[in-house]
Amino acid sequence: MSDDIAELERRITEALERIARGVDSGRGRAAAPPPQPQPPEPAGGATADEVRALREALEAERAAKEKLKERVNAVRQRQETGVTQLERRIARMTEQIDVQGLELQRLKKANAQLVAANRALMEGGDPEGAARRAETAELEALRAERRAEMAEMEAILSALAPLVPEEAAHG
Repeated sequence: MSDDIAELERRITEALERIARGVDSGRGRAAAPPPQPQPPEPAGGATADEVRALREALEAERAAKEKLKERVNAVRQRQETGVTQLERRIARMTEQIDVQGLELQRLKKANAQLVAANRALMEGGDPEGAARRAETAELEALRAERRAEMAEMEAILSALAPLVPEEAAHG
């Protein structure tokens, strides 16, 4: 293996020296048309078969590199799509949390009114007015509880929506 590396280093050095000689000799000449590309001569005793094998290996590596680039691009695209979906999901869940928080506040307020109305009834103050306030507070508490349950159901349904096939949801 180290002999192969040493041989390759020697070939590269010889090639660089030939290039340097060509550049030095080309500086003295007037601008001449570029030479026609010709297959490079085997350097340092390399056979045509070795050169062909190296070229084939180079082409194989280039093809592998292109495949890797395609895979990286595909992974990057999937990742960006996944991030976008997660951002949308976070926004939707944040909105649901806000709605649930609002409904929870309404429920707490209605329950506090219900407790106050029940205390007034127990203390025996204005029985007719207290009973009406108690009924109104109870009704508002039930409405607030229903809204909170509806908000919770919306959250559950939106969490389940990605799991249900689209055909089942519409048909």
